[in-house]
Amino acid sequence: MSVEHHDLIHEFPELKDRIHELKVSDHHFRNLFEEYHTLTRSIENMENEVTPAATRTEEDAKIRRVRLKDELYRMLQAG
Repeated sequence: MSVEHHDLIHEFPELKDRIHELKVSDHHFRNLFEEYHTLTRSIENMENEVTPAATRTEEDAKIRRVRLKDELYRMLQAG
């Protein structure tokens, strides 16, 4: 099974420079960015069956990732 990559640069390639800018200048953005990527790696491990997890656990993680992505996107659009 091929797992789709959901890192922020793949999700928003047109915002690559803005992502870098906020990672450097905004502590809150950087923390959310790191949480998003840690969660994404965890989900990819669950999907690849590297880390066994209940379906509910995987789905809850995906919901959290979508919420984080939405918040990060709002921050990228602001300013």
